[in-house]
Amino acid sequence: MTDPTAGRQVERIVIENAAIATVDALDTEYTRGHVVIADNVIESVGEGPAPQWLDNVVRRINAEGHLVTPGLVNTHHHFYQWITRGLAQDNILFDWLVALYPTWSRIDAELVHAATQGSAAALLKSGCTTASDHHYVFPHDGGDILGASIEGVAELGMRFTALRGSMSRGKSDGGLPPDHAVEKTEDILIASEAAVDKWHDASFGSMLHVAIAPCSPFSVTTELMKEAADLARRKGVRLHTHGSETAEEEQFCKELFGMGPTDYFESVGWLGQDVWMAHCVHMNDSDIHKFAETGTGVAHCPSSNARLAAGIARVPDMLAAGVPVGLGVDGTASNESGELGTELRNALLINRLHGRPDALTARQTLRLGTMGGARVLGRQAEIGSVEVGKLADLALWKVDGIMHSSIADPVAALVMGALPPLSLLLVNGRPVVENGTLTQVNEDRIAKACADAAKELASRG
Repeated sequence: MTDPTAGRQVERIVIENAAIATVDALDTEYTRGHVVIADNVIESVGEGPAPQWLDNVVRRINAEGHLVTPGLVNTHHHFYQWITRGLAQDNILFDWLVALYPTWSRIDAELVHAATQGSAAALLKSGCTTASDHHYVFPHDGGDILGASIEGVAELGMRFTALRGSMSRGKSDGGLPPDHAVEKTEDILIASEAAVDKWHDASFGSMLHVAIAPCSPFSVTTELMKEAADLARRKGVRLHTHGSETAEEEQFCKELFGMGPTDYFESVGWLGQDVWMAHCVHMNDSDIHKFAETGTGVAHCPSSNARLAAGIARVPDMLAAGVPVGLGVDGTASNESGELGTELRNALLINRLHGRPDALTARQTLRLGTMGGARVLGRQAEIGSVEVGKLADLALWKVDGIMHSSIADPVAALVMGALPPLSLLLVNGRPVVENGTLTQVNEDRIAKACADAAKELASRG
C-alpha cells in the first residue's frame, strides 16, 4: 500500500514571544518562549525565538501577551444533560436524580447529538481539547445514541473518550432509576463490546477512545460490575463509574452490600490503573490509601459537588498520597456553565476551604486540569504537557487585557483570575477555536438546535 504522506512536506506552525507553562515533570516554564508544531506533533519548545532553520512554516504567531498551556483535559461529563439545565435547582444528588430520570429516559439519538454539540462547544471555548463523556441512558427506542455523540464531537474537532455507560438496577430492584430506563445485563455487555470493537482506536494520536462505564453502585447490579470489569480487561480498555459522591451513597452501599463504596469496588475488581472514579468526595484514609496503592484515578468535579451540596473532596490528601487526579465538569444539569476552564479557579478555591492556604497552588491546579487528566484517561504519553514528541493540543490564553494585565504571574492569571480570552485552541495541530469562536461549526446553529432539543424533550412528558 502506498503511504499517502510519502514525499509530502511537513507543515509547521510557529508560536513565539509567549509565556509557556509546559506542565512537564519539572514544571518547566519559559517567560518568553516558542513552540514549533510539525503537522500534529510538538517539534520544539524553549526559551527565546524559534530555530531559524525551519522551512514550510504555514503560520507564524506573535504571542506577545499570551500564555501557552497544554489543552485542558475533562475527565468526567454527561453531555446529554446540556438540554436539561436549570432544573431541580435546590436538590441533593439522590432527589435530583429522581426528579430528572423520567425526563432523561425519553431521550433519543437526535436529541443527544444536539446536546453533545452544545456541551462540546462549551468545553472547547473554555480551553478543553480532550473530553470524556459518560453516557448511561439508553432507551429501547432511542436509536444509535452513542454513535450520535461520537459524530457530534467529531464535527467540532475535539479529542474524545466515549464511555459506554449503563444502568441495570431499576427501582423495583432497589435502585433509583425507573424500571423503564434500565437495560438487561446481557444486552449491556453485548452493546459495550460492540462499541469497543466499532470505535475504539488505541493508536498514538487517536481522536477516539471507548471505555466501559456502568453508572454507579446504586444503579447497576454487582453482576454487571464484575462482568464489565472482565470485559474491559479482555478488550484492553478502561473502566469508569461514579464513586463516593455523597453521604447517602455511602449509606446505600453499607445497607445493600455491607461495606462502603471503596471496599465494594475492591470486592468486584474495580480498583486498578485502568480505572477512574468520578467525585470521590467521601473518602477516608483507608480509601485514599487503596486508590494510591492501586493507581485508581479520580475525576474531581468541584462545581457540581458544590451545586448538589455533596461536600469537598480531599484532593490535597489524594495528591500527597499519589492518587492520579484530574478535573471534570460533570453533567451540565448539575454544572450549568459546562466550562472546564472555570473549574481551575473553582478547584483551587474550594480546596482551600479545608482551611489550608496552600491546599492547592496555582500550578498544582493547572496540572490537575492538564497532565493529571491525561494520566487519569491513560493518555499521559500523548497529551497533558507541552513537550517535544507530544500531540499539538495547545491553548493560547490572552493575559494582557484589562482583566489580567496587572497580574504579575501568568499562571496565576489563568487559574486565580477570571478565565482569560482564548485566542487559539489547537487539537492535533488544527485550530478549533480562534479568538474565542469555534472554527469547525456555526455556533448560532448549535445554540438553536440545543434550544429546540430542550423544548422537544420537555414536551415529551
